Amino acid sequence: MIASIDTVESGLAVCLLMTAIGCLFDRHLLRACWLLVLFALLMSAAWWYLNAPWHALVEVILGSALTGGGFIYVLRTLPSQRLWMPRYDRTRVEWPHRLTKGLLIIAWSIMLGVATQFLLPDMALSLTAHPLILSSVVIVSLGMGAFALHHHLMRRLMAFNVLGSGVFLMLAGMAGTSPSAQALITVGLLIAWLGSLLGVLLLRQLVHQEGSAALNDEYAPVRPPS
Repeated sequence: MIASIDTVESGLAVCLLMTAIGCLFDRHLLRACWLLVLFALLMSAAWWYLNAPWHALVEVILGSALTGGGFIYVLRTLPSQRLWMPRYDRTRVEWPHRLTKGLLIIAWSIMLGVATQFLLPDMALSLTAHPLILSSVVIVSLGMGAFALHHHLMRRLMAFNVLGSGVFLMLAGMAGTSPSAQALITVGLLIAWLGSLLGVLLLRQLVHQEGSAALNDEYAPVRPPS
């Protein structure tokens, strides 16, 4: 069974996991946004590998260009923009809290893996034969753990995006990439993008009205560079 695993798919799955971890747990917000863009591009490559070119195109447009661009816009990185927003999450998270969430991520991964493997034995793409589908289980767990761990609203919104991508990849493993399954997942991608767009606009308005400290009750405001 191990010999039948495709090397390219395994490498793509590892790259997805590493990029997701970097995006979810990097405190530098601008770098995390660029990692989110890279994650969306890798997810597009995963869809292409799974013979879903339409999903690959949608992921590039909605995930990489529009969603990633929206996050970068909120961070006010363009030189012509005058408003400034801190680009580093300085929230202090105690080690017991981190350890608890880390154990929850491991537990969620095991439960999701067992549930999909034994409760859904007729999956179109099995976990044991397709590393991309196996990586989707870990990505979903990482997204849930990061959403529960972080207090910063932007990092939670990024966790929501990563979590959604993992869920859609899991759906592809369950239903395959038939036209009906692709239509269902495409609708989900559009709804997720609309939710991300709404979240980005709300964050932008929140920062504009109340300042960057409103993104997190425990946030330590930093003065903009002179």
